[in-house]
Amino acid sequence: MKAKHQRLVLVIIALVAIIGAGLLAAWSLRNQANYFYLPEQMASAPPEVGQAVRLGGMVKAGSIKTEADGVTVNFLVTGNTADAIPVRYSGILPDLFVENSGVVAEGSLGPDGVFMATNLLAKHDENYVPKELEGMGTDQAAKMAAETTVGLK
Repeated sequence: MKAKHQRLVLVIIALVAIIGAGLLAAWSLRNQANYFYLPEQMASAPPEVGQAVRLGGMVKAGSIKTEADGVTVNFLVTGNTADAIPVRYSGILPDLFVENSGVVAEGSLGPDGVFMATNLLAKHDENYVPKELEGMGTDQAAKMAAETTVGLK
């Protein structure tokens, strides 16, 4: 076989291997995709029951209800419309989780239409200040930060 034909065969084999690896990776990750839904999107075109998705929106005021076990929390997530999606979460709530704040809930839609969250991510605005630094001036906060990082160097 000529060298020209050998190179052509090697290029074809390499292309088939690359395409095969890409298809194999796509097939193995097909169930790992985590789609993001807004409340109005979930209300109009809900995902399949049990499909892992993320639901993002605002926690509706007055909707946070803690069950008797003290760990399970039910609340509503709203968006730009009147649509509100009921969410149930069992676990420790993030410190920033409050009414009228942004939240991203990871989980799946249950058969009863309630979103079963396995993880909650609370969002904050650009004016967020940690509790430890509330009421401090910029100079005091910088001094405190410098004191806490001295032992880290």
